[in-house]
Amino acid sequence: MIVFLRCLFVVVLVSMLSVTSWASMNCALWDIPAAVGGHPWFIATLFDTYWAFLTFYCWVFYKERTWPARFGWLLGILLLGNIVMAVYMLIQLFRVPPTARVEDVLLRQP
Repeated sequence: MIVFLRCLFVVVLVSMLSVTSWASMNCALWDIPAAVGGHPWFIATLFDTYWAFLTFYCWVFYKERTWPARFGWLLGILLLGNIVMAVYMLIQLFRVPPTARVEDVLLRQP
């Protein structure tokens, strides 16, 4: 399962870096048309996304023991979203052997 999760989060990271790079090369983030930026579904999607980021961060807060690490990961997640979340997951997944249980990744180790 750990190997599968490593592969999954590599795909997430590479795809997010790719699509973000492609979008950045095609137009600036602040060039979103007003019709899109004010659209109810755009706003709903932003709320959904940021609540998901904060939900994931609750686990990061539990896993990290120091306030600087907790703050740094929060800032990273809020600014770069799934890119930073994939990096965090890969760090956690490579700290355990391929034969580890998922619980070894999810739970704080002594």
